[in-house]
Amino acid sequence: MSSKLIATKFAMQGYNVHPSVIEILKSQPEKNIDRIVSEVCKIAGNSFIITPEDVSPVLEMLKAKEVRKLKEEIKPGKPLPQRCDVSLIKDITGGSCCEGSVDDFVLYFNSRYEKLASIISQQRNFFPVNIADVRKRKSEKVRVVGLIVGKRESMNGNAIIELEDRTGRITVIATGKLKEEADELLGDETIGVEGFLRGRSLIADRIILPDVPVNGKKNKKDFNMVFISDTHFGSNTFLHEEWNTFVKWLNCEVGNEKSIKLAERVKYVIIAGDIVDGVGVYPGQDRELEIIDINGQYEEAAMQIAKMPDRVRIIISPGNHDAVRQAEPQPALPKEFASLFPKNVMHVGNPSMLDVEGVKLLIYHGRSIDDLVMKIPRLEYERPHQAMIEMLRRRHLAPLYGNRTLIAPEREDYLVVDDIPDILHCGHVHTYGTAYYRGIFLVNSSCWQSQTEFQKKVNLNPIPGNVTVYQPGGEPIRLNFYSA
Repeated sequence: MSSKLIATKFAMQGYNVHPSVIEILKSQPEKNIDRIVSEVCKIAGNSFIITPEDVSPVLEMLKAKEVRKLKEEIKPGKPLPQRCDVSLIKDITGGSCCEGSVDDFVLYFNSRYEKLASIISQQRNFFPVNIADVRKRKSEKVRVVGLIVGKRESMNGNAIIELEDRTGRITVIATGKLKEEADELLGDETIGVEGFLRGRSLIADRIILPDVPVNGKKNKKDFNMVFISDTHFGSNTFLHEEWNTFVKWLNCEVGNEKSIKLAERVKYVIIAGDIVDGVGVYPGQDRELEIIDINGQYEEAAMQIAKMPDRVRIIISPGNHDAVRQAEPQPALPKEFASLFPKNVMHVGNPSMLDVEGVKLLIYHGRSIDDLVMKIPRLEYERPHQAMIEMLRRRHLAPLYGNRTLIAPEREDYLVVDDIPDILHCGHVHTYGTAYYRGIFLVNSSCWQSQTEFQKKVNLNPIPGNVTVYQPGGEPIRLNFYSA
């Protein structure tokens, strides 16, 4: 509806209108304008000019009514047309007990070390000794496992690594090609080293990462899974048109015959965090919001998710923009927001491991990709799956402690990949990538938000509107709904 027509409708009621109100109402469906004008004028009283403060409560009231209407249509307890067999293997929801004390940090790092040391020690032909016992084996090749507590470069260009276990510390020296491997090691990692003692140092012949074994299991299934992330409902750069086309495709309303057959077989939609844009997440965010309060953002999210067919099971994990604690592992959305969503939605934490009809799915929002790209020069945001490979090689979703990725010192390290997944799904960086690593399918979903002013400042170029359709045991199919 035109600005002039909106202004005329208020003038007929005896009110002038602030220009910002017109901009707000231009995004509303035309069929709602008369009702909005009527309701606003009822509560405006003796005001001479209608302001955004007069309009906001009316818009919130109308949105709440729409959400209630949708929830009534969904009908609590309505059975799903397809049998969905999903069980949660592991996440932090309801199990957090850390208070941030020194004891918590000690328990956390002990858990991290013990889990990863156990994985390395089980590798074939690798029999480590305690660091305190290395000097008893001067003429033998020795193998140790330890936590990296320091790393530097010597004057002659070698890598010097300080390694620690429960019995002591040792200096490890990596030379030649092994130095290149050492350069990519991160602080707080647990690694294995094989080499010979020279003086008080261990000269490394081999550096062993925990890594994942080859996953030879074939999970051929007769249904499709759709992977998306970073919907950012509430942002003024949210891609309404592209999202609506995607939802119509899921409902088999648009697309060619082949595309519609893909949609018909979709049984699960997995969303890896940043469901809403949030409030106060970065400087100046308020200028980039279409919905300025967090409750309204989740109401919008629930309403948009409810447009998906109820034959589909939707699994939602949070991200750093969502209304949960920033420190990972993050619990599932709190009940006040989760209850807004339809009954075919399952809320889980970040990260979470699930069994989806025999397929092990590991969902992680992916904030640590920032740290990995920053620390390992060959990695880049345009190929996010490469950073995901590094997570698996290190058997840890956030191997670097104390950088951009906030980690809560839980008594157990929930970010260790101690159970081998069939699929690892991430998001966060708003770019797209898929790959296989040792039989594990990796997918980093793109976003539903065009480039924001903040992203321009940090030189982040999103690849929005891309959807991965995957049949377990088959090959992924990439659908692009972005119409730029």
